[in-house]
Amino acid sequence: VQPVESGGGLVQAGGSLRLSCAASAGTLSTYNVAWFRQAPGKEREFVAAITYNGGTTFYSDSLKGRYTISRDNAKNTVYLQMNSLKPEDTANYYCAARGRVTSNNPRSWDDWGQGTQVTVSS
Repeated sequence: VQPVESGGGLVQAGGSLRLSCAASAGTLSTYNVAWFRQAPGKEREFVAAITYNGGTTFYSDSLKGRYTISRDNAKNTVYLQMNSLKPEDTANYYCAARGRVTSNNPRSWDDWGQGTQVTVSS
C-alpha cells in the first residue's frame, strides 16, 4: 500500500491542523497505520498508531492529550488531529502502514508516505 499525506502547512502556536493519510495504491482499511514525525537534524519520532479497525490507539506519551488519531475506513483515510500546536511540533509528518501497532520503532513499519510539512510559528 502507498500512503499519501496531506493537510500540512503553516500555523501559529496554539492553532490546530488535521493531517490526512490516504492510499494512492491499495487500501489502508485492512492495515494498522501510524504517524511519525521528523524534525531537521533529529531522528524520526513516533507520534501515534491505530489498529486496522480503529478499535485501539496508541500515542507518544509526550503528545497524548494534544493529538488524536482516527480513521474512516469507508473513505480509506486515517487522520491526525493536532491541537494546541507548539513551535517544537514543527516537523515533516509521515504516515506509515503495515506495521506492528504497538511498536514505536520506524523499522517495524513497512510502507511510508513522502510526508507533509507542518510548521508552527511562535
